[in-house]
Amino acid sequence: MGTEETDQEASAKPRWWTKRLAIVFAAIASLIVLGLIAFFVYASAYYHDLDTEDVYQISTTEIPVTQGSNYLAFGDTDSYSALVFYPGAKVEFSAYSPLMRELAAKGHLCVVVEMPFNFAFLDSDAARDVMNQFPLVSRWWIGGHSLGGAIAADYVAAHPAEFEGLLLLGSYSASDLSATDLSVCSIYGSNDLVLNMDSLVTSRGFMPNEYSERIIEGGNHAY
Repeated sequence: MGTEETDQEASAKPRWWTKRLAIVFAAIASLIVLGLIAFFVYASAYYHDLDTEDVYQISTTEIPVTQGSNYLAFGDTDSYSALVFYPGAKVEFSAYSPLMRELAAKGHLCVVVEMPFNFAFLDSDAARDVMNQFPLVSRWWIGGHSLGGAIAADYVAAHPAEFEGLLLLGSYSASDLSATDLSVCSIYGSNDLVLNMDSLVTSRGFMPNEYSERIIEGGNHAY
């Protein structure tokens, strides 16, 4: 009798642990699903391009506009120099069309990249694919706004030989660029309440010799 009870207890233990593991895995799966739902809800509330008529995306003889699978290119695709630009977090990439168009008018090819869910960290290597699309460009710059600038800085830190410099708009670099030959230009507004100024000050110690700052008086985080 005692042996039968012992055998029953022994056979019950695996079933008990199996049920417990199933509960744990179900709880983890539920948390993952809830996290994904929360992310999608958060990401869906992004800053839309106000140019609903796509006026700034109209291609002209002076400034041709090329649309790729994940980018908008402004200017001559055979240009000698070019800028690949990462948008800020939760900002529709086409919202930067006016800026890209203005820079292209100065003779540079300017390419703004569309990021997954409007977050540059989800495709930090996007510059590589874009650059491969324009093999005739000899000199590349990389830049970005806000989070996009920080991610662009991370990318150029890993590939400094491929770029002439870095353009930061309302942003800063968390990567050390001090040993590179890059030219870095940081532009931000005097009324920017989003940019972490303490981090910006700290990042100055990461900058190469050719570093400059431009402050837009009265400007905020968007312009």
